[in-house]
Amino acid sequence: MAVSPNKLLSVRDVTVRFGGIVALDGVSFDVSAGQVCGLIGPNGAGKTTLFNCLSRLYAYQAGDILFEGQSITALPTHRIAALGLGRTFQNLAMFRSLPVRDNIMIGAHARSFAGFVASALRLPSVSAEEQRLRARADQIMDYLGLLSVADRPAGDLPFGTQKRVEMGRALAADPKLLLLDEPAAGLNHEELADLGRLITDIRNRLKITVLLVEHHMSLVMGVSDHIVALNFGKKIAEGSPAEIQRHPEVIEAYLGAQAAADAAQEAAHV
Repeated sequence: MAVSPNKLLSVRDVTVRFGGIVALDGVSFDVSAGQVCGLIGPNGAGKTTLFNCLSRLYAYQAGDILFEGQSITALPTHRIAALGLGRTFQNLAMFRSLPVRDNIMIGAHARSFAGFVASALRLPSVSAEEQRLRARADQIMDYLGLLSVADRPAGDLPFGTQKRVEMGRALAADPKLLLLDEPAAGLNHEELADLGRLITDIRNRLKITVLLVEHHMSLVMGVSDHIVALNFGKKIAEGSPAEIQRHPEVIEAYLGAQAAADAAQEAAHV
């Protein structure tokens, strides 16, 4: 299937089964370059399963995923970051005993040019590459306000700061598409507002496209250009935030059938 040049990511009829359970059922949608796209749905809707397919952590039994028009289906997991996909996780994925700077440098190594032999022999090119990665990590820490804790073990930091460290690790790989898996989980109200501004800035200033899985609807509606809604593994709606907020199937998925009926009746009288 031909993909429009501005479609950075195309999910095409992706189906995932775990035994007799269908986790994703023919899901299709596109993410355009320069967008913040929200992916929403109740618990068990299939959001994280889809993220794991994008990261090649899960195989899918049918369908295809295209990144910049090329299928990633046959790619091994270790090639995904180099392709231009960065990701954060629901549960923090970091080296807690290592300093913040080292955690972020690990993310930058996904785009490292030094080979195994050169690294083992400590050739001059490796030293230059390490300096480049360190400089990149410092840039990311400056952007995220982490320079003051650069040498502290990541695991000793407050939870909200650890979230920024993980964001830094994902950004250090210079992704074209950033996959954010529930980045607001565990954040307080002030941190939530800061996160919303950060996601918008990542799109506007860093020119990185964002696919966001999140349960905080105020955050999703505030930062997203386009939203895709899943329920029980199926896509039930997609559109602008305003369209999604009014969609009866989305309302029913979150609040139940009676709330959907009430909302439809209220809309009819507006």
